[in-house]
Amino acid sequence: MEKRAFIAVGLSIAVFYIFSMMFAPEKKPLDNVAKPAANSILDSAKPVPSPAQVAQNQPTASDQSLPTNVLQKNITVETDLYSAVFSSKGGSLKSMTLKKYREQNSPTAKPVTLGNDADPNVLSFSTRAAGIALTDNTVYTTDMDSVVLNGKESKQLIFNYVSGQGYTVRKIYTLTAGTYGIKLDTQVFNNSAAPITGSIQHVMTYPAEPKVKDNRFDTAGAYLLSDGSIQSNKIKDVASSSKRYEKSVSWSGFADKYFLNAILADKNSIASVELKKNAAGYFESIVTAPQFVINPGLSASVTHRLFVGPKDIDILKAQGDSLEKSLDLGWFTEIAKPMLYSIKFFYKYVGNYGVAIIIITIILKVLFFPLTHKSYKSMKGMQKIQPEMTKLREKYKDDRDTMNKEVMALYREHKVNPMGGCLPMIVQIPVFFALYKSLMFSIELRHAPFFLWVTDLADKDPYYVTPVIMGVTMFIQQKMTPSQMDPMQQKIMLALPVVFTFMFLSFPSGLVLYWLVNNVLTIGQQMYINKLVKD
Repeated sequence: MEKRAFIAVGLSIAVFYIFSMMFAPEKKPLDNVAKPAANSILDSAKPVPSPAQVAQNQPTASDQSLPTNVLQKNITVETDLYSAVFSSKGGSLKSMTLKKYREQNSPTAKPVTLGNDADPNVLSFSTRAAGIALTDNTVYTTDMDSVVLNGKESKQLIFNYVSGQGYTVRKIYTLTAGTYGIKLDTQVFNNSAAPITGSIQHVMTYPAEPKVKDNRFDTAGAYLLSDGSIQSNKIKDVASSSKRYEKSVSWSGFADKYFLNAILADKNSIASVELKKNAAGYFESIVTAPQFVINPGLSASVTHRLFVGPKDIDILKAQGDSLEKSLDLGWFTEIAKPMLYSIKFFYKYVGNYGVAIIIITIILKVLFFPLTHKSYKSMKGMQKIQPEMTKLREKYKDDRDTMNKEVMALYREHKVNPMGGCLPMIVQIPVFFALYKSLMFSIELRHAPFFLWVTDLADKDPYYVTPVIMGVTMFIQQKMTPSQMDPMQQKIMLALPVVFTFMFLSFPSGLVLYWLVNNVLTIGQQMYINKLVKD
């Protein structure tokens, strides 16, 4: 019996550690148009130059032979949500600083900046073209130095490149205040006397290993949605050979626990995505659009939507294309999402995510009260007949069939079910796991205060007060729970609260709070059941 108890303790600990590791974290061709869109304007008053006009302002061949850094130009963009820096190299995004999020939980901490850790030679959304000589190091021209957006204003940032091989490329970023989404139109003009064939490719890069050690990077990697299914890859998955996805790709990007950079398809504008480790050791994602064929004097254009921002479930959902699936909530996503929405709902009224977690815990306890009541009542009934079962086992120890018949008769006589204490608990497991994931990966809890010293529900309790109290309540709950084990086994099981306390020392405060409140409610429930089921 003691051996089985030791195995039970070991399995319990193993399950929690494994759980922590597992859960802790119609294609359409490009449109051919006879000329550049007439409404491609930087603002309502300034028309975009035609390819011929762009060519007049383009650097000469001798200029193009100058060092790349001489020709590069940075353009700043200011909105209510972010400050961005675009580069004329690749017509790319150099960095985006999010004004509402900070790296550390301090008012003086630096804001979160995304994109700045990309490969310096391949910046975010740099553009290549298969079939024509366009590389991600191509330097574009623009007449803009900065863009400022107010209210719900939209403006365009336009990059132009005139090649010496008879084609012109134009990248048009449509920026809108109040959103992290950006529209990107890429146009190719055929200025030559022969048709040109190719496909536009936008590139993103991501560091193989984060420069800063932070739990936000625990789940960092490449994510994409292909054929309705989320695909995730680490740098090790493409270290030896690249991976290619071609089936109904809705979006592709790089994400950590809380933030995401992504390219989204617009009218099936993603034909394929290739993930690989590039020569510089960076994780690289190449998003390829459907192939184009452009006759002389005509052009082709392709539209993508970009997202650089927080993995807030409401913000992600507003982007479309099931971008909210980038928020990895595990096997029980369909349960976790409603819980996350519920926490956000109550937060609107109470203004404190800790209080919202307590409300959700109480609601769950009320909803599962009939099941847990039945479970504890069954365990209490089994505890009462334990002496009689011991006598039967001793009396019929040499006749197992008779013993089983007598035991079943004893169950019927006292109206108890040996499985009654287990099945109700099993039904609740998906809910508990889903809540675990929704709390663990919710950016809403990041830097969210509860009270006094608990100033970040996504971080551990700095003084370990709540984990210790949780351990005490777990011990009390263990003592009150009816048991069929012998005294030695019960003593061993009482060691579990100590083990769990040490495990919870490094858990996010929001999770510890949930477990603590759940334990307190369970103690109250057990006291109530003990009064109903008299010895």
